[in-house]
Amino acid sequence: MSSIPSSLVSSAGLVLGYKVARDTGDRQLGGAVLAAAGLGAFALWKRDAGPLTASLLTAAYVGAFGGSHPLAKKIGAWPSVATVTAAMGTASLIFGARKR
Repeated sequence: MSSIPSSLVSSAGLVLGYKVARDTGDRQLGGAVLAAAGLGAFALWKRDAGPLTASLLTAAYVGAFGGSHPLAKKIGAWPSVATVTAAMGTASLIFGARKR
């Protein structure tokens, strides 16, 4: 059975959450997009790698979101979003893979 990769869900959540907040001017709406993707990614990580790994990756996801704000002050908004998204996507690929 194929499914959407957790790395895609977590990456999309970070990028689309920022884009929605920026384009609409509604930070809460962007946060809702971020949270919905985070919940989806958590479910995939839990299924594929177990609850502990899912919890740790979710903490990393929230940390990536939080860390993007101070990073944006140094390198700009979109470069910051791209950086934390790449890091989160990589972590998801490495640690969130299906158990074998």
